[in-house]
Amino acid sequence: MKSFLSSAAFLVIVMFNAQAQSDADGILGEWISPTKDGRILIYKTNNKYFGKITWGTGGSGTDDNNPDPALRSRKVIGMEILRNFVFDDGEWVDGTIYDPRDGKTYSCKLTLGDNNSLNIRGYVGISLFGRTETWARFPGTAN
Repeated sequence: MKSFLSSAAFLVIVMFNAQAQSDADGILGEWISPTKDGRILIYKTNNKYFGKITWGTGGSGTDDNNPDPALRSRKVIGMEILRNFVFDDGEWVDGTIYDPRDGKTYSCKLTLGDNNSLNIRGYVGISLFGRTETWARFPGTAN
């Protein structure tokens, strides 16, 4: 009986971890901006989440507004703009977002509105002082 209870407890823990992992990976895939002028691919590396621009129509195509003159000629397509997010209690937190439109990096948190909408909150200092943009899952890229 003791062996059965140990096995059952182990199974419950494994199932809980699998569900938490599935929830955490809910943001994986490609997302499109509300203005439909850019797409970002969110991926996972070593239990952290990152995002890079995969397509866009705005601007010159280079990072013209970067405060570092040496980086102003780098291409925006392929640029990693979301960095180091960790999943915590239904949110992806402790990451940053780089905005190539103004050349600034902001603290950021991500939340799923539903499986097909992603709220991106960029802020300075505390989340109260920020802006939220809602991105839509790009068709055919469900996690």
